[in-house]
Order: sequence, then structure tokens, then C-alpha cells
Amino acid sequence: MAIKRSSDYRGVAVAAVILVAWFALLAYLLQSSFDFSSPLTYLFILVQTHLYTGLFITAHDAMHGVVAPGKPKLNKAIGTVTAFLFAYNWYPRLLPKHHQHHRHVATDKDPDYHSGSFWPWYLSFLKQYITWWQIALMAITFNVLKLYFPLWNVILFWMLPAILATFQLFYFGTFLPHRGEHPADNRHKSGTQAKNHLWAFISCYFFGYHYEHHDKPYLPWWQLYKAKT
Repeated sequence: MAIKRSSDYRGVAVAAVILVAWFALLAYLLQSSFDFSSPLTYLFILVQTHLYTGLFITAHDAMHGVVAPGKPKLNKAIGTVTAFLFAYNWYPRLLPKHHQHHRHVATDKDPDYHSGSFWPWYLSFLKQYITWWQIALMAITFNVLKLYFPLWNVILFWMLPAILATFQLFYFGTFLPHRGEHPADNRHKSGTQAKNHLWAFISCYFFGYHYEHHDKPYLPWWQLYKAKT
């Protein structure tokens, strides 16, 4: 008789750590005093940006079914929540676009790809994923938050990190790996950064190892470093 393996909840635990850390730090920063002359202020902005990026990376892993393997409803729920917290992205809309990217990487059918320089590509990327209702919800949330918290706290620790995270995700996860020409034997049409696990984590949760992600999309972000040779 075959023995049924227990479910792997490590991905759920990792997702929970990111989600709780993002919420706890945001709650703390929104009501804390800060000093523009203090390096700690800018460190907090960078940490919150990284946690915002972690929300999207978690949603991305859910698109590959690796947050809660074998638990599709839980996996989808986590992906939906984390995508929504990242500027009100809608998981069911992101899911087909991301798999289209994997099927047609760096072609005219790839929604993430644009044959051009950084800024035109970035704007093209935003147009693919940002909707008017997201902008409206962000505007409503901004105006609600500033009723309860100081304006500059809302700008620096809620709004700015979300914007910076889009740059982080685009630059390290799309622009750098997919720009330029790739050798004919590069079947994933994806580049990869030099092996440095600390920088790979800090820059974009190991997604600088982008060829490795396309080659082994079943690996969650926290195991992706193992594919780097």
C-alpha cells in the first residue's frame, strides 16, 4: 500500500512570515515619529520596499502552485491576498498573463516583454498590469490613511515603498534577465546574475537567478538558489 506523504507547509510558513512582517512594520511606521536626517528612516523605507516585493514574489510563487503544494484552494487564497495587498493587484488577472510570459518569453506574445530601453519598457510593463480601478483604490486608501496617520508617514512608508517595489521587481525580475539578445541555445531567452546568494536575496528574492527560475519553475523562491551552479 502506498503511503500518502504529508503536505509541505514550508511555503505557507514563509508566506506567513513575509505577510506578518510587512503588516507589523507598516503598522509601526505609520504611527511612529521619524527624522529626515536619520539614516534609520531610509533604512525602514528600503526594508518596507523589500517586504512589499516579498508580497508579490509570494503571489508569483502561488501562480506556480508552490506556496501550498497539493492544496490548490489554500495556494490560490494566499496568492489572492498577497497580490491584492500589493497595490490591489487581482490574482485571477495576473495568473494567465504570467503563464503567457513563460510560454512565449521575449516574444511579441509575452506581456512582460518590450523591445526597447528601460523607461519605455517599464511604462509598457505598467500598462500591462496596472488598471484604473487599482489607481482608484490606491487613491481612496491614501485618503483614508491620512485621516488616521501623519501625511508624511503615509507617503514614506506606505506609498513610496509600493512604487519602489515595482522598480525592484521590474529591474531585477524582468528588465535585466530579458534585455538584449540571447544565444540560440538559450531556450528560455533569459539571463542570470552572477552567483552571490546574499545579493540575489536582497535584490529580488533570488529572481536575479532568472534562467534558473524559467528552467525550474517548480522551485519556490526560497529554494531557487539551489539551482544556481
